[in-house]
Amino acid sequence: MPPSTPSEVRVRAACPHDCPDTCAMEVTVADGRAVRIRGAADMPFTNGTLCTKVAHYLERVYSERRLLHPMKRVGRKGEGRFERISWDEALDTIAAKYREIAAEDPRAILPYSYCGTMGLVQGESLDRRFFHRLGASLLERTICATAGAHGWKATVGAMLGADPEAASEAGLILIWGANPVVSNLHGWRHLQEAKRRGARLVCIDPRRTDTAKKCDLHLAPLPGTDGALALAMMQVLIAEGLLDREYIARHTLGFDALAVRVRACTPEWAAPLTGLAAEAIRSLAIEYGRSARSLIRLNYGLNRCAGGGMAVRNVACLPALTGAWRHPGCGALLSTSGNFPVDVQALARPDLYPDARRFPPRALNMSFIGDVLLDSRDPPVRAIHVYNANPVAVAPDSRRVRAGFAREDLFCVVHEQFQTDTADYADILLPATSQLEHRDLHKAYGHPYVVDNRPAIAPLGEARSNTAVFRALARRLGFAAAALYESDDAIAAAAFRADDPRVAGLAEGLQARGWARLALPAGHAPFADGGFRTPSGKCEFFSAALAHEGLDPLPAWHPPAESVPSNPALGARYPLALITPPARNFLNSTFANQARFLADEGGPKLEIHPEDAVARGVVEGMRLRIHNDRGDFIARAVVTTDVRPGVVCSPSVWWPKLCEGGHNANAVIAARPTDMGGGPTFYDCLVEVEPA
Repeated sequence: MPPSTPSEVRVRAACPHDCPDTCAMEVTVADGRAVRIRGAADMPFTNGTLCTKVAHYLERVYSERRLLHPMKRVGRKGEGRFERISWDEALDTIAAKYREIAAEDPRAILPYSYCGTMGLVQGESLDRRFFHRLGASLLERTICATAGAHGWKATVGAMLGADPEAASEAGLILIWGANPVVSNLHGWRHLQEAKRRGARLVCIDPRRTDTAKKCDLHLAPLPGTDGALALAMMQVLIAEGLLDREYIARHTLGFDALAVRVRACTPEWAAPLTGLAAEAIRSLAIEYGRSARSLIRLNYGLNRCAGGGMAVRNVACLPALTGAWRHPGCGALLSTSGNFPVDVQALARPDLYPDARRFPPRALNMSFIGDVLLDSRDPPVRAIHVYNANPVAVAPDSRRVRAGFAREDLFCVVHEQFQTDTADYADILLPATSQLEHRDLHKAYGHPYVVDNRPAIAPLGEARSNTAVFRALARRLGFAAAALYESDDAIAAAAFRADDPRVAGLAEGLQARGWARLALPAGHAPFADGGFRTPSGKCEFFSAALAHEGLDPLPAWHPPAESVPSNPALGARYPLALITPPARNFLNSTFANQARFLADEGGPKLEIHPEDAVARGVVEGMRLRIHNDRGDFIARAVVTTDVRPGVVCSPSVWWPKLCEGGHNANAVIAARPTDMGGGPTFYDCLVEVEPA
């Protein structure tokens, strides 16, 4: 890196986006303007590089389309017409409306946020405190990972797994429902190192992704059938005796019941469900069972279907059968987030909730916000405050979402950097700071480092941070609790439990470098000697906790809600299974309005197999209408063998307003919960395709 000039300063920062890599960044500022942004070379996981999206982050910060002033709506909801107002008028209007609603029932006010920033300060602190003190409805933040997390925790007890920096120690790596070349670039570096050392990489994904193309083997199960594949692998491991019996005896619970459960789940049973050859399933299981040092790197792709929670649970059982957990960098990895001793009570302060006897707390599921806003409730939602989120673009069954936000009696506040589809429905639209303009602190779910974020530049225009807005609203509502007025620095300082040994030396490391590794041994293997975080302390093949919830306590097969085998009547009308994984240049709906990336993506696409294309008269580049009973959207045909017959893929998430016809792929996705965790079923969807 070239030396800075005397007029330049360098500021340590953290990438705020919903990605396992949580990169440490270095921002160069000259005369108050950020002029360069780079990955921190001294942070081992970031290793001096940023993904293509964040490497161009300054284009986002200084975009001419940034929202820079508060505004109020002057047209119909959804038109996106606003006029500029002062911050005083905006805050007074919001406070007056919240005061009026809260006098009757504060639960009629709903906060709506997710991972527009992953920061503990701007995403999980004063916002929670403010809405707790207000007595507003609680938000179940389910839209990404709750199904898989539920299944994982029922099996191993916490969001812990193999150390990603030790993945090069593995001899066989199954990349299952993940595309790390696109969505975990820095983790992919360690998987590549394993391959250079002789490891064999197998990708399990319905689509031949960029990652699959770089692996030794690609298996393409039908969407929503990963659970059946994992059950069949367990059957082969047990039938062939490819087990670490000592590990099973000491560190697992319920093996005998599991063996009975999977006895009939042979590869021949799984083959018609998964669309894979029985011999391919058997061969994979035997290779896995014979590889003492194996790693399963799974991500949340397989949890976005009707049986998503059970699918993740089934996969999580595999390394305990083979004893792979014994070895550094081996076992399985879904998330590292359980390593971070976040003090949730101190950050969110649920004790601020005012009167639980008069207004018992209620929780509303963000994934089904269309139903929440349109269906009768007691009380109905009368105000919604959206920040760090874009539900009109991202939530399923988007026609109902749009109809809910279009309610004239719904008071809608949106705090945003850009005028998203959701912002078009705002009554009050507030300008938000970017990561370079506020203070934050970040944990990760793909590595064991904490990353600090210092403001590098002053807020542009009149933009304000989340914490600044909630302090101002608390003041206008006359709230006295000191916790509502804490500084960002004070919040960051108290974000982790100080008495936890994992944060030893953390503050000093952050001060010196802007990042610090948790006090975990290099290459730590969390379950090498058992120590699972379940009630029994063992890997629970049989989960009493699931039984208590009324769920199957053993690994099981939960078919897709929408597939030709599981729903033949629906499949006769809509025979194609649609998946909508992230487009390479987008991250959820973030970056999906940036000119550079829109040009690279070239518009919404639908990947379709040549056999399915010929049957429908579809040719390369043709405008297509993708539809079912819920709605439709338009995309251009990409005829490719990267998807198998019967499966189509539309990389997402596009802003609807930037799509022909004004709808994106979520127009056809059902608002249906997963088997556990209340998550959405984005990848459990049947459609038909025709020339538009």
